Amino acid sequence: MTLYRLLLLLLLPGLVLGVLLRRLRGRGVAHELRERLALDAGTGRPIWLHGASNGEITSARWLLEELLARDPSANLLVTCNNPTARTMVRSWGLPRTEARLAPWDSPGAVHRFLTHWQPQALLLLENELWPERLAGCAARGIPVLAIGARLSESSARRWGRVAPGLLRRMLGAIGWLSAQDAASERRFVAAGLSPERLGPRLLLKAGVRPALPATPPFPAPPRARCLLAASTHEGEETAVLRAFRSARDLFDLLVIAPRHPQRGPEVLALARTEGVEARLRSRGDTPDAPVYVADTLGEMGLWYGLCGATFIGGTLAPRGGHTPFEPMEAGSALVHGPSIHNFAEVFAALDAAGAALPVGSAEDLGAALARLTPERQQALIAAAHAQPRATDPTPILAALDRLTRPA
Repeated sequence: MTLYRLLLLLLLPGLVLGVLLRRLRGRGVAHELRERLALDAGTGRPIWLHGASNGEITSARWLLEELLARDPSANLLVTCNNPTARTMVRSWGLPRTEARLAPWDSPGAVHRFLTHWQPQALLLLENELWPERLAGCAARGIPVLAIGARLSESSARRWGRVAPGLLRRMLGAIGWLSAQDAASERRFVAAGLSPERLGPRLLLKAGVRPALPATPPFPAPPRARCLLAASTHEGEETAVLRAFRSARDLFDLLVIAPRHPQRGPEVLALARTEGVEARLRSRGDTPDAPVYVADTLGEMGLWYGLCGATFIGGTLAPRGGHTPFEPMEAGSALVHGPSIHNFAEVFAALDAAGAALPVGSAEDLGAALARLTPERQQALIAAAHAQPRATDPTPILAALDRLTRPA
């Protein structure tokens, strides 16, 4: 822990300088430095929920609403690692809910944050285990619950090689942990989590319900003739473009939504290199060409609703895949590549039930799409909707009550 604290103290001047430079260049956001250093005071002894970014926090919106509904006196504090997620939470208009950028994990920032806010409990989403925050909560007797936690094989191996003692100490500060799959559960226990602190497995993103528009805001082909490539990574767009060209008998429009929207112009250039005319959403273009690059934030529900089939990004690139739940809820047929370790159990169940179309490589994608007729899309959608995926808040609320109950 001493080495970790020293490292954070050495990094802190660079982090502060980065914020100041962004402000000078006009790319900064309001109150970033104050919130990162925890210089603003808070009130109300809130329940503190922390998630990395938009996806993780969106997946827990149902939990925030449940916490507010069950206790009219409850105050919530949501922290995240980027300004877009902070803006998103504020736009929800939830009562008695504050949204802030998370404090940097340095001793001073964490101490000030916990002193100012005095949270009743900390709810951590997925992989957000930070040593200083956990140590600070443990020192003050603040209960910590890890919800939908995941520990990949590579992460467990790195922790075991670099800092097994620090990981064991972090896990010792967690009063209740719900892993998102059996493999993560085993790894947490092997790393030092007491089995008595395990709760039922929970995959937060299974509870996401995307907001879908009633109709697209522009003319578009019939839904079954629209294909979405959602949250794609570098290297995947070329494969998707070539596969789309080989399936033009079935699809008139390909929407590519890159995982990082700033790559929009790059994807536009790729499409033209592949000989396909394309348009860019961020320029205000309408999809009057075969390829539409959706390089914006907050519109994924629009694309799921527009397209009858969705290729899940991060499954051809070695990224482990992104959520299948949102396109499933929107009634879009699922197609995915072989890299699925982020949702291994989910994709295995979907494939076994005939609720998703797996492809073994980029070269196989074109042939798979060429078989994705409207009838095949409907069969995949029907099988996906038959899969159980309800999210039950009862175990989380029971654990929270138990851990916050006065001794």
